[in-house]
Amino acid sequence: MAAAPELLWTGAPGTGPVVALAHGVGAPMDSPFMNRFAEGLWDEGIPVVRFEFAYMRRRRTEGARSGPDPAPRLLEEWRTVIAGLDAQGISRRALVIGGKSMGGRMASMVADGEGVLALVCLGYPFHPPGKPQVTRVDHLASLQTPALFVQGTRDSLGSKEDVAGYRLPRRIRIHWCEDGDHSLKPRKASGRTEQQNLGEAIAATADFIRQAAATPRSL
Repeated sequence: MAAAPELLWTGAPGTGPVVALAHGVGAPMDSPFMNRFAEGLWDEGIPVVRFEFAYMRRRRTEGARSGPDPAPRLLEEWRTVIAGLDAQGISRRALVIGGKSMGGRMASMVADGEGVLALVCLGYPFHPPGKPQVTRVDHLASLQTPALFVQGTRDSLGSKEDVAGYRLPRRIRIHWCEDGDHSLKPRKASGRTEQQNLGEAIAATADFIRQAAATPRSL
């Protein structure tokens, strides 16, 4: 099993659900986006724990600018984090996993196997940049974990128009942030602000988590 990474907590775990979030490809766990989301969920009473994949930790310590490790390594790191939290008394049945872009995508690939409460993907990368014909949805067809995808309507990795053409299971809910890009940021001409979209996204995520926690799942 991969070495356990350092954890960054926002809030303290109690008797309710805990959210574990991983970062996207290029920005660390304490990016402005990740900070805003973690703080916003804690304002809603939901504690958040974040971690960094090994390649991002290497960037901090060595200044390396290499890309992410292969998916099997990233998936194993996710499993290590979940197991570590479980050992600390945070049951998988109370754990929501997810993250920004790639972090959420990797979480979606381990969620069923780890038996977590729910999945939250913030800007799911439905396809690579500029390659809408190369989709990343096959494994989602059999997803059993309740899931919320928070997506900008003009996300370049999965716009509302793109996603309308996918056959996704009903278990996946999508919350659309109007005119948002991959980080949910709208254009000035839209009349919306980044803070409006982030606030709306955080509120939708908190509501989803509370609903998931209140709905028992069969083992």
